[in-house]
Amino acid sequence: MSLRILTTGGTFDKRYDPITGQLGFAASAAPDLVQRARLAEAVTLEALMALDSLDMTDAHRQTILAACRASAESRIVILHGTDTLVETARVLGAARLPATIVLTGAMVPASVDGSDALFNLGFACACAHTLPEGVWVAMNGQAHAWNAVRKNRTLGRFEAVSSSS
Repeated sequence: MSLRILTTGGTFDKRYDPITGQLGFAASAAPDLVQRARLAEAVTLEALMALDSLDMTDAHRQTILAACRASAESRIVILHGTDTLVETARVLGAARLPATIVLTGAMVPASVDGSDALFNLGFACACAHTLPEGVWVAMNGQAHAWNAVRKNRTLGRFEAVSSSS
């Protein structure tokens, strides 16, 4: 069973520029992290965009949805910025694709010591293989259905909410 990983940017892929003192985008950290994770299966990496999720528009979300629809793999992990990850999950969930789609991100860039990126990537890949079809948010050792999750900005983590919320 193979896996597709889509990259969209977010904190996961940000890098510190010592000249400007800013966080920005360079090459995705995903290829290195996939190699370091030693996944025991074929992985197809597809870079869709490299942007902060606060800059993501409905058109960007439609690009992500189109990539999921076009995927030959039925197990998909999406590396996404955490600020609007839930909004993208809602678009994908409403599409009801015949796939297991898992969105994850990082609170600290993969390029920074102490990042949660490698763990979250590995956890998301495991979730993509063990959870049923649907759209999931997998962060920090917890997986939540797309319609029952929110980002708790005070605590810096995702948590379950009632699916009617």
